[in-house]
Amino acid sequence: MPTVRLTKRIEFAAAHRYMRPEWDEAKNRAAFGRCYNPPAHGHNYLLELTVSGEIDPKTGMVVNLFDLKRVLLDVIEEFDHKNLNLDMPYFKDRIPTSENFAHVLWAKLAVQQDIGTLHTLRLCEDEDLYAEVTAADGRETAAVTKRYMFNAAQKDHQGRDWDCFVTVRGRIDPTTGMVTDIGALDRLVQGRIIKKFDRQDLSLVLNRQDVTGEDLAQAIWQELASRITQGTLTNIRLVPSRDLTYEASGSLQ
Repeated sequence: MPTVRLTKRIEFAAAHRYMRPEWDEAKNRAAFGRCYNPPAHGHNYLLELTVSGEIDPKTGMVVNLFDLKRVLLDVIEEFDHKNLNLDMPYFKDRIPTSENFAHVLWAKLAVQQDIGTLHTLRLCEDEDLYAEVTAADGRETAAVTKRYMFNAAQKDHQGRDWDCFVTVRGRIDPTTGMVTDIGALDRLVQGRIIKKFDRQDLSLVLNRQDVTGEDLAQAIWQELASRITQGTLTNIRLVPSRDLTYEASGSLQ
C-alpha cells in the first residue's frame, strides 16, 4: 500500500535569548542582534509534526489523531511558558535557537511508539520564520525559512503583493546554533531582491515582455543562490495569492 502523510499542528509559548556567556556584549550583539536583548523574548510557537505510514485497514487512519494530540501535548507541556535558557537542561551547552529546539523536540517525539514514523517537524517562531528537520537530516542539520514581502507589477501592469519564502539548509553552527546568519540573509535579500523588485514593473526589471511567476522565482533563485555563504539555498517559494504558489529549488551549479 502507498505511504500516506498526516500533519498535526499545536501551539505553545516559550521564551529564549541568544547569547554566548564567554563573549562580550559587542560580539553577542553583532552575532545575534535583537535576539541578544535581555532578559529574553517570547514566542507563540506553532509546532507542525508530519508522520507517515500505511493506512490501517481497520481504522482507515495512519495514526489515531487522539493519540497523536495526546503525545504532542505531553511533550510540549515541559516547555510551555518556560524560559528555555534558564528552565530547560537541553540548552545548558547550546543556544535555544529554533534549529536546536526543533532537534530537541524531534528527539523526544521520535521515541514515542503511538504516532507512526516521523517525517518532518516544523517549528514556527511566527509566520515569518521557521526551522524544519526531517527524517533524512542528521542530528546537526536543519533548514530555516524566512518570509519577505514586496509589491511588483506583472502582466497587467498592476501591482500585487508577493510573499517570498527563502529556505536555507545546512549544518547547525555549534557556536551560534544557527544554520545561517539571519541578519546577513536579511541584508542580502533586501539588497538583491527587495531593492530590485519592490514597486517595480517586472517586465522592465527583467527585460522581457511577459514575466510569469515561474520567471520571477527563477530570477530570485539566481540572485541569491551563489551569494549565500552559510548554508545552501534549497527553495524559493513565491505566493502572490492564497490559491497560487510558485517554487524554485535545486542545487548550486
